[in-house]
Amino acid sequence: MAGLVPPGTSSDASKPAHSKADEKTDYMNLPCPIPYEELHREALMSLKPETFEGLRFDFTKGLNQKFSLSHSVFMGPTEIPSQSAETIKIPTAHYEFGANFIDPNLMLIGRVLTDGRLNARLKWDLSDNFTVKANAQLSNEPHMSHGMFNFDYKGKDFRSQFQMGNGALFGASYIQSITQHLSLGGEVFWAGQHRKSGIGYAARYETDKMVATGQVANTGIVALSYVQKVSDKVSLATDLMYNYMSRDVTASVGYDYILRQCRLRGKIDSNGCTTSYLEERLNMGLNFILSAEIDHRKKDYKFGFGLTVG
Repeated sequence: MAGLVPPGTSSDASKPAHSKADEKTDYMNLPCPIPYEELHREALMSLKPETFEGLRFDFTKGLNQKFSLSHSVFMGPTEIPSQSAETIKIPTAHYEFGANFIDPNLMLIGRVLTDGRLNARLKWDLSDNFTVKANAQLSNEPHMSHGMFNFDYKGKDFRSQFQMGNGALFGASYIQSITQHLSLGGEVFWAGQHRKSGIGYAARYETDKMVATGQVANTGIVALSYVQKVSDKVSLATDLMYNYMSRDVTASVGYDYILRQCRLRGKIDSNGCTTSYLEERLNMGLNFILSAEIDHRKKDYKFGFGLTVG
């Protein structure tokens, strides 16, 4: 009789009881969402690798813990606008000199190219919640110089951003966590020089295994993306871009595979364009890069290789 269960008790009594209150969302302890401008960052990592054509060599030399210098050489063809369907390329070569200052609260990056262009970036964390960003590009070509300021505020469960740039460009965005996994946001902009305005909405659902994002704007753009995290080293991604004004639709699928010594990314889209990007770590501070892109519709083939030191 000792093995009998006493009256009024259950064999599942040892299991923890979960009340409905425990399953409800704690709206006072929601996570902070990612910035609005980075909604599709997981999908972009797989579907939009930085492909190039020709030869690229990057060398970075650290002078101390905060300051470093960089040298970049690029040799390869550059596409020029053409009225015909055939792609026209001309051989080019560029050298880029850069200086970087990276501090826990301040980041300064400058680049100058042999063609006269000057690029500068600033990121300054004024506090744990408020950040100022600035981007500028100066060029000898008319109407090609521009500048942009971003003011970011990070709350406990929301993020907001205000933008202002040359050409009377103003924009603002806001994203709020609704549950532990769902966040909703919106953006507005005004381009005074072109007399254009726009408004957009976005939603993002994220778990440990997947990320789904949707974005729509009154300019006619609809962007959808989905990323499935197969494991810590393998991710599969897909996206859909639809332009209501031009009726253009593009869908693509891609992958991101991280091996012990290399990282392989690639994608194929509905326009017949196939891309592959390989980063191989040869040694500590030495990486070899292979880039390939084939556009069957335009009969355009690109292949590049590079070396990164430092």
